[in-house]
Amino acid sequence: MRGVIAACGDAESALSAITIIELTHGIYRARTDADRARRIAFTDELIRDMVVHPVSLEIAQIAGRIEGEQAARGVSIAMEGLIIGTTALHLGFDIATLNVRHFQHIPGLHVVTI
Repeated sequence: MRGVIAACGDAESALSAITIIELTHGIYRARTDADRARRIAFTDELIRDMVVHPVSLEIAQIAGRIEGEQAARGVSIAMEGLIIGTTALHLGFDIATLNVRHFQHIPGLHVVTI
């Protein structure tokens, strides 16, 4: 959470429901109880402090269009990154991430490295 605040300052922040899937997946892949507890606490804090946006019809249509256009060019985008990125695009948000690579093929999306 501190990394997001440092990178984005007072900008409005939100999450995609798909991000919650990824974070929850990470909880259950933790190798130790301590790692699992730390991941649960982090995810709980995010859910408590941030708006979580569902995947709407509009977001699904944008994702389908972008995925189709990029696939026609021979570019593959992981579905999770595609939906998270198109959620941000639809809402007019930037993406703050440690993994720029997941979002670099989404036209019009501004990505901030944290």
